[in-house]
Amino acid sequence: MIGRTAASALSRFRRSLLSAVLALCAVCAAAAAEPVKLKFWVMGREGEVVQKLLPEFERRHPDIRVELQQVPWTVAHEKLLTAFAGGALPDLCQLGNTWIAEFSALNALTDLDALARSSPVVVAADYYPGIWNTNVVAARLEGIPWYVDTRLLFYRRDLLERAGIKSPPRSWAEWEQALAAVKRNAAPDRFAILLPLNEAEPLLALALQQNEPLLRDNGRHGAFSEPGFRRALQFYASMFRNGWAPAAGGAQIANVWDEFARGLFAFYVSGPWNIEEFKRRLPPGRQRDWMTAPLPGPDGPGASIAGGASLVIFRSSRNAQAAWRLIEYLSEPAVQLRFHALTGNLPPRRSPWRDPQLANDPYAAAFREQLERVRPVPRIPEWERIATAMQEAAEQVVRGGASVDDATRALDRRVDAILEKRRWMLARKRVE
Repeated sequence: MIGRTAASALSRFRRSLLSAVLALCAVCAAAAAEPVKLKFWVMGREGEVVQKLLPEFERRHPDIRVELQQVPWTVAHEKLLTAFAGGALPDLCQLGNTWIAEFSALNALTDLDALARSSPVVVAADYYPGIWNTNVVAARLEGIPWYVDTRLLFYRRDLLERAGIKSPPRSWAEWEQALAAVKRNAAPDRFAILLPLNEAEPLLALALQQNEPLLRDNGRHGAFSEPGFRRALQFYASMFRNGWAPAAGGAQIANVWDEFARGLFAFYVSGPWNIEEFKRRLPPGRQRDWMTAPLPGPDGPGASIAGGASLVIFRSSRNAQAAWRLIEYLSEPAVQLRFHALTGNLPPRRSPWRDPQLANDPYAAAFREQLERVRPVPRIPEWERIATAMQEAAEQVVRGGASVDDATRALDRRVDAILEKRRWMLARKRVE
């Protein structure tokens, strides 16, 4: 009797144990089937547009779900630094190219070299070198270019032809001739070019065309009083001194597109977003009168800035492999073409440019040529402060507050003060 009771109890225990094991397996299976939740922060309008690209990614990768957060550019930098300090960074993020060095200095970014080398999608040789190099800091690849921004000439063809200029300038000498001819042929209250004094990019592009770097000693000191930058600043200031450009900030121009259509100026240095803006905002009667051209250089076609945004994976991410899959997807040429169609942002790699959508766009052709000649700014965390100082020094020269020599010497002193902590950190690192 005792044996049968014990056997019955043992049987019940085995059944309970089996049920528990099966329940545990079911829980484990459910946990295994739970998709990875990938946190992705995107800035500005791109945050609205990328949402349309994600369903196809999630269809291909049912084990990944993307939690997208749109962040306004106005608060993005502060939000990222706060998240870094609080250990709350997302898995991956869109970063402006000039921010890469700052977050690299914080040791916040994943080294993507090995992932890129083994990727069948992210092929370094297909990217424009100047754009790719904006993501290389201290020989580490810390971002993948997502879209590119550079600056070149938007110009009024009819105003140039009226002034006897048959083709857009390719060198500084030709540019000066064109500017002088347009101004001579214009009414007294009109100009040859618009260079808003609160925009640093036109002068920066001219400076990047020089052989000398903007910083020396591995980014420890300013090199703005060297001949290269002085030459760029003198050329820039001459456009105002000769009356070719109005000494005005962007806010003083009521509406750039209306004034361009009205003929207030014939040349405007701007970026790719303005292709769609000019198509949309200029009246139908002016649509055949404008075109784009690469920036002239000192002795021929010149370089321009390598701007735009890249995709990075933060070191704190526990889902780096899933994040890399999303970067690969967004880097596919076909996806980049769709992204361009939705935003007007330009692809950072050459293969999408062979598609008729871009290859047959006459306004984009100049950007394609310019992208072969773009150069990154110094890849240091302090660069944006230095760019602001450069723009302020240039405005002082234009408004007659300082000579080029005095302004560049003062700019070097100001930049050296900005870089004081960098010099201390580099010296300490060398000692250690």
